[in-house]
Amino acid sequence: MTASATAFAITLRRLNGQEVARSREALADVLVDCVDGGASVSFMAPLPRDKALQFWQGVAESVARDDRILLVAESPRGDILGTVQLITAMPDNQPHRAEVAKLLVHRKARRQGLARQLMQAIDDAARAAGKSVLVLDTATGGDAERLYETAGWSRVGVVPDYALMPDGAPCGTTFFYKRL
Repeated sequence: MTASATAFAITLRRLNGQEVARSREALADVLVDCVDGGASVSFMAPLPRDKALQFWQGVAESVARDDRILLVAESPRGDILGTVQLITAMPDNQPHRAEVAKLLVHRKARRQGLARQLMQAIDDAARAAGKSVLVLDTATGGDAERLYETAGWSRVGVVPDYALMPDGAPCGTTFFYKRL
């Protein structure tokens, strides 16, 4: 998959567990950059590199078990600029559902449509995995919230003070769903 809406060609691809493990350094770079930039993605600032690497090791293991799908967006040089996950391991009574998690775009690659491309690609991956209902949550009032609204996601509601921003300030979380 190649993007034409960005300033340069982007390749979107799905990584297997071994590829995730081999790409942990580059994935950690993106995660640390997002947390340093104030993204509320489950981590506090400053995010120690070893903690970011441990996170990606867990993702690699989950991908290897087929419990989740990981997509990356790469520059023409092969640099990972963004990523998104689809958690497919659900309870027995929810085989049709998946959760979108950790949409991350490095600050140097933002405002080029990369997040939107990743979200379109994760929709396609969800369909291919037989999923028909997706859910996600995001910090209330942020750019991601607007992205999801314009990408066809339906707002369910807001839970105030649900999480903390990387600087420790409380933030609300908005929940969304999408039917495929």
